[in-house]
Parts: sequence; structure tokens; C-alpha cells
Amino acid sequence: MQGEDDAELTAAVLAAQDGDETAFRTVYRSVHPRLLGYVRTLVGDLDAEDVASEAWLQIARDLDRFSGDADRFRGWAARIARNRALDHIRMRGRRPAIGGDETELTGKPGEADTAGEAIESLSTGAALALIAQLPQDQAEAVVLRVVVGLDAKSAAETLGKRPGAVRTAAHRGLKRLAELMGADDPAQGRGLGAVPPQPDPHGRAVPPSPCVTHSRTRTQKDM
Repeated sequence: MQGEDDAELTAAVLAAQDGDETAFRTVYRSVHPRLLGYVRTLVGDLDAEDVASEAWLQIARDLDRFSGDADRFRGWAARIARNRALDHIRMRGRRPAIGGDETELTGKPGEADTAGEAIESLSTGAALALIAQLPQDQAEAVVLRVVVGLDAKSAAETLGKRPGAVRTAAHRGLKRLAELMGADDPAQGRGLGAVPPQPDPHGRAVPPSPCVTHSRTRTQKDM
């Protein structure tokens, strides 16, 4: 299904470059919801629509300069949206709290993939509300990888970082999201692999270790 969607988007982009307005509307409908989610991560709900509109104006203006397939188009559009968002933040006199370029987890398996699957199952508002609690570098990496659907290379090009740094930020962000989802769930993360209560020698149920519910006190150093 993803391959079919990508083929359709690639064809629509090519047609839109030839002046097909219907094709451009197809491109917009396909890309805008996820692009708007990314912009919300950067500027918040209040200004997201305006910033996204500015991004689309530039996308339409510069479309004839673009070359590539659907995945490259999503990355190109995300890069334009990010630039417009950062311009907006500078005009407001506030800078985004972007974290450091941490790479010590590069290459480790994605043990938090379950969190990514769970995020995809949430409504856009619920997902972005959780993502907004992450440090900015992690939030951007998670949105670009999970919500926008970019691979590590395209996300890295969008952020101006190395692919390994983006993979690390996404890994940390998904791990933290798994903890946040568990902490907000009265069942302590049921659906994310929570361990059921175990009986003690007297037959009473003993709850699992509260490692998730106390996760808010952990630092990035611990992760």
C-alpha cells in the first residue's frame, strides 16, 4: 500500500510541475496533514496553520526546481516548512530548544519500535501532545520519521544533521514516548508490553516494578 501511495504521489508531483492544478491538490491532500503536524511540533497549535500556509506558498512557487520521487518530495517539503517555522520563531524573538548532537546510541536496535506503532495508532492531536513533551531534537526526529514518514537520510537532510544523530534522537524520543504512554495509562503501559501482576508466596497479587510511572524523574543521561 505504501508503495502504491508513493507512486501516486510521485506521479502527482510530476503532473503538478507541468501545471496540473488537480494534481497539485492531490499533492497537497497527501502531504499537508503530516507536514502540519511537523510544524505544530515547532511553533505550537496557534501559529501552525499560518506557518504551514507560508510553506505551501513557497512549495508552489519553487515546485519546478524540485527533482525526485515521493520520499524526496516529502523531505524537501519538510525542509521548507522547517525553515519557515524557524523564521517565524526568530520573528517572535524566541528560539527553539534544540538539544545536543548525541550519537552514543547510534546503531543500536530500535527497542522502542512498539512506541512508534502505538503513536501511529493515536489521533494526531494525542500523538502531538505526547511528542510536544520531548526535547526539541527528539520531537523533530520522531515526527519526521514516524509522522512524516521520512527515512533517516531524508530526515537528516531536513535537519542539517548526520543520519546517525537523527536515528539516535528518534530512538531516544520513542523510548521516552513509551515511558510517557505507560505513565499516563492506569494499566501502566498495557499494550506496550506491561508485565501482569505476579502472585507472592501467599497468593496475593504483587504489582510490577513501578519503573514506568517514575520515569519522569529520569534524565537523558540515564537513557
